[in-house]
Amino acid sequence: TRFRNVTGVQTCALPILTPRARVVSGMRPTGRLHLGHLVGALGNWVPLQDQYDCFYFVADWHALTSEYSNTDPITGYALDNVADWLAAGVDPERSTIFVQSLVPEHAELFLLLSMVVPIPWLERVPTYKEQQEQLSEKDLSTLGFLGYPLLQTADVAMYDARFVPVGDDQVPHLELSREVVRRFNQFYGDVLVEPQPLLTPVSRLPGLDNRKMSKSYGNTIDLSDDADAVTKKVRQMYTDPKRIRADIPGTVEGNPVFMYHDAFNTDTAEVDDLKARYREGKVGDVEVKTKLAKAMNAMLEPMRERRREVAANPGRVREIVVEGSRKARTIAHATMERVRDAVKLRY
Repeated sequence: TRFRNVTGVQTCALPILTPRARVVSGMRPTGRLHLGHLVGALGNWVPLQDQYDCFYFVADWHALTSEYSNTDPITGYALDNVADWLAAGVDPERSTIFVQSLVPEHAELFLLLSMVVPIPWLERVPTYKEQQEQLSEKDLSTLGFLGYPLLQTADVAMYDARFVPVGDDQVPHLELSREVVRRFNQFYGDVLVEPQPLLTPVSRLPGLDNRKMSKSYGNTIDLSDDADAVTKKVRQMYTDPKRIRADIPGTVEGNPVFMYHDAFNTDTAEVDDLKARYREGKVGDVEVKTKLAKAMNAMLEPMRERRREVAANPGRVREIVVEGSRKARTIAHATMERVRDAVKLRY
């Protein structure tokens, strides 16, 4: 997958270990994937496969922390998301793709971690209160929601992950996992590996209406959208609200249409020309959006082709996650044998 200003992992300064260091990352299956997922996660997941032993998982138990009252669509979204992963270039021959709930050892390690971690550690997580406020229509006063950082820690520690790919803003969240592992090891010895952040470039795109890109706002371009749908959505994009005619100079900075051009249009000369004429009031929004839609569809078409190949064999995705989960569970079983020995739960 190629797009401008989303450069992959070549900026990572951390050492590559031999044998390959293990990386673990996951996504919650709460809806269809959109361009924000592509530039924020998948754009980094794919090149990581060249350097690391990658474990990518469907975080369906994490989805339950907010979607527990409506679980019907979760498995469908899970398989649909993995189809998008494959289309984006995640390779089941080079990465382990699995489903969290198919590896029940995650729940056991989560439980054991919960025995030693003070509740105030979890209450101070910045996103704990933020998400309760943002999702005020849902009752998030549950033990599962409070404890999700411990489940995240179990997800990573289960596989002796050396690195977790994160953006700068996510480092504090990983630091809690590191603290949890250190506390567990203080009680039971050096049984769990303390994960390190693998700093990866994270590009954030606004939604079509210049708000945060979110399915709930209806302002996304989905990875599964066809060319006509992408073109239609681009035509609806928010631009400079002060520019009511094409001959009025417009603002490029912070303009979603140009942010998308920067991310997806590989013709830099065309982008520079459009920006210059836009600032001078010499180009209309129709031309700017038409060229954006063309560039985006050119970038997305190889992914669409790979997704069509996946769709032609509907059982393949399920086979991949079942086989990947079997492999993941073999490793998880060995980890939990070690953990049980350390905790001295042997009879």
